[in-house]
Amino acid sequence: MKNIILYTDGACSGNPGKGGWGAILKYNDHEKVLSGGEESTTNNRMELTAVIKGLEALKESCDVQIYSDSAYVVNSFLQNWITAWQKNNWKTSSKKDVLNVDLWKKLVELTHKHSVQWFKVKGHADNELNNRCDKLARAEIEKFNKSTT
Repeated sequence: MKNIILYTDGACSGNPGKGGWGAILKYNDHEKVLSGGEESTTNNRMELTAVIKGLEALKESCDVQIYSDSAYVVNSFLQNWITAWQKNNWKTSSKKDVLNVDLWKKLVELTHKHSVQWFKVKGHADNELNNRCDKLARAEIEKFNKSTT
């Protein structure tokens, strides 16, 4: 199985507001850069979308190391929140509906196709790939800002 490194980030101008996401996939010496955005969204939706789009770009099952600065995304898997939510029919421990359930379901489906390891990185620090993903996400927001002026 191929070993892939996936860095992701999402951003939002206002929450909700204009949002962008960025993802960088690395395989050996190869790199694939992806980005996109939505006119009206939330920061958490963009963080989730970045991971989803990165995993969707893989054409076969892979070993994937996912690096994100989003505690919301990473801890959902590392602390098994996702398992509890599924067991509780997508309800939180306080019996509220899990937000962004459409994206969580898609992400769970994609993680079953790959062998995934999750890593939380510090945002806006000295991590080159995380900073590049942040720039990609913010550039997508700027596209919306330029189209409305």
